[in-house]
Amino acid sequence: MTIPDFRTEAQGHLGDLVSLRRKLHANPELGFDLPFTQQAVLDELAGLGLEITTGESLTSVVAVLKGGRPGPAVLLRGDMDALPVVEDTGLDFASENGNMHACGHDLHTAGLVGAARLLAAHREEIPGSIIFMFQPAEEVEGGAEPMIAEGVLEAAGVPVVAAFGIHVEADVRGRFTTKGGPLMAGFADLNLTIHGAGGHSSQPQATRDPVPALAEVVLALNTMTGRSFDIFDPVVVSVTQLEAAQASNVVPDSAKLTASVRFLSAESVALLQERVTEIAENIARAHRCTAEVDFQVGFPVTVNNASESAAVLERLGSVFGAERVVEMEHPRMGSEDFSYVLQKVPGTFVFLGATPEGIDPDAETNHSPRVVFDDGLLGDQAAALAHLAFARLEDEEMR
Repeated sequence: MTIPDFRTEAQGHLGDLVSLRRKLHANPELGFDLPFTQQAVLDELAGLGLEITTGESLTSVVAVLKGGRPGPAVLLRGDMDALPVVEDTGLDFASENGNMHACGHDLHTAGLVGAARLLAAHREEIPGSIIFMFQPAEEVEGGAEPMIAEGVLEAAGVPVVAAFGIHVEADVRGRFTTKGGPLMAGFADLNLTIHGAGGHSSQPQATRDPVPALAEVVLALNTMTGRSFDIFDPVVVSVTQLEAAQASNVVPDSAKLTASVRFLSAESVALLQERVTEIAENIARAHRCTAEVDFQVGFPVTVNNASESAAVLERLGSVFGAERVVEMEHPRMGSEDFSYVLQKVPGTFVFLGATPEGIDPDAETNHSPRVVFDDGLLGDQAAALAHLAFARLEDEEMR
């Protein structure tokens, strides 16, 4: 079977996709409750002949395209939520509500709508089903897990054999990058409290001061990450908040730190929890204090399937040219809740550079109030998703 020329066909939808993206960009919403965004997606999908359901615990949209021939399913995902960032881009469609699509999820949503349009036009040629997963809450606690719990992976009534997603980033325009194996880090939040006994700052000998103990813990955490972990399985611990007394002449009863943790394997995060607790308790004891460690693991490591990713690199190169497709050397230490999908289904997460021409791709990063993305790439984004889904089902049929 010949795979349709989705790249050429997508150009006929580009104007509509750009309009949708800019409408979403001007009206960003946060977290699990995205009523404007959800309705915009439902309006765009109307008339495509998809089986559509909406979420119960979140404003998700799941749309299923049943192909003309029997077969399994492929899942395509786009996240929809924004960030609590005040936009400073100067765009004529910039947000004015105090939130911002500073991570490109407006493009992800529009690109997935585009993929649905492209694939719906070739329904009779598709050997299986395609699930379109429009997900809220990637930037917060994570919307992927509740969508899985509500049945997104069973929505087509047949097994899902692969899952794909594309994430735009502030990088060289039009360049696709991915790799097999660990792609993005898992994360955890560390909240650590040293308990002592406070008093007057002029009489520290009459207190059990938790502040110097906490300061030693901060330094020990930085040393520990370089001495307890293999450099090829790294852990990053960044202490980002410190809290103690509210007045300069008070020794507090307790002192607290908060840290952001990133890791690339389940083994390393398990060891990290042991080492953090050991360090905190022993340092606290040396200062006649006690330590309380609250270690909350969030998103797991995003792990691309090796064989699926090799095929994705080959397929994207065949469509867009080998010069636009790069295999990443190292994982990224950011985190992504598509990891929950990839724990259940083999698949690949891909980055697409979307910095407009004429702008230094290193000038701003995702999540910056000044970052801008080139929505002229929406045709390629939609075509890439459509091609990956169609080609994967075709391969399955030929096995």
